[in-house]
Parts: sequence; C-alpha cells; structure tokens
Amino acid sequence: MSNWYEVITPEIKEFITKQMMFFVATAPNAGRINLSPKGMDTFRVLSDKRAIYLDITGSGNETAAHLFENGRITIMFCSFDRNPSILRLYGHGRTIHPRDDRWNDYLAMFPATPGLRQIMEIDIDSAMTSCGYAVPRLDHLTERNTLRKYWEKRSDTVLEKYHRDMNERSIDDLPTGLFTGGSHSS
Repeated sequence: MSNWYEVITPEIKEFITKQMMFFVATAPNAGRINLSPKGMDTFRVLSDKRAIYLDITGSGNETAAHLFENGRITIMFCSFDRNPSILRLYGHGRTIHPRDDRWNDYLAMFPATPGLRQIMEIDIDSAMTSCGYAVPRLDHLTERNTLRKYWEKRSDTVLEKYHRDMNERSIDDLPTGLFTGGSHSS
C-alpha cells in the first residue's frame, strides 16, 4: 500500500538520514531514461519542499542534461535492513555550479568530497512511501571508497579536463549546462 505526501515529513526526513544509498531517475524529452545509484553521505533535506545532493564526477552527466532540458527528477530510497520501506521523492531540479550564488552555502553542508562536479537542487512536488517487501535485506552495507580515492589522486586540472571531455554532453548529445551558465528553473 502506498501513502502520498505533499511535503517531506519529519518521519520521511528521518528515514532518508538512515539510508546509505539512493537512486536518481531522470529522462529527456526524447532519448534514454537514466537511473543512477548514489551514496557517500551526499544527500541533504533542506526543508519540507527542497533537497540537495552532491554530484560526484562519473562516466556521464545524464542527470544534469535532463534537468537542464526539462527539470524532471525522481529520487528513490529503499531500506535494506529488517524494516522494509521504499520512499520516492518526485520533483523538479536544477544544477548548482561554483559560479552560482548558493554554491558555497550548499557546499558547507557536506564533508570535503573529491571529484565534485555540481550540486543538484530539487524542489519536491510530492513524496510516496510503499512497503518494500520485495527489497532484499543486506547486512553490513558499507561505503565503497573507490571513487573518493580515484579523485583524491588527481589534480583539479585533470578533473576539469575530464568534465570537458566526458561530461559536457549527454549520451544523447544533450547539453549538460556544466560550462554554459544558466540551468533549468522550475
């Protein structure tokens, strides 16, 4: 059974803070749907209608391209412990870059993280909880530090070159807004 909410309730916020990972889904107007797992203590609830997460440099930049084009985003958390539960946050988002006014304020909410590409800001339209009875139970879930170590060993110059070479356009050749200024606003 599903329950719908117009805001992030205190109970939903508490559930979010206990999860070690989440999934981000976006889609362009035409093209591939993207679904990405995230972790590394990168999600924050700012209010009952807004959340942010750090976006660490990876092989593609699909989420940014989709947000730049239409802003639609869904975030899913699911519990892997003995209490089954799934939470989806539906909303519209935008990318925040070092050139943007809110960058420093948002960045201060997180531990130092190498390889940072941008911050995703999400205005929440609704939230839905459901049972999660089919989600497997996993014990000893721990953070994988491979990506952190990878970017710790590389310079800012290498990081920027990677962004320009691999993250400026999506796999569907859509602009990500990484270097072009401006972002989608909902």
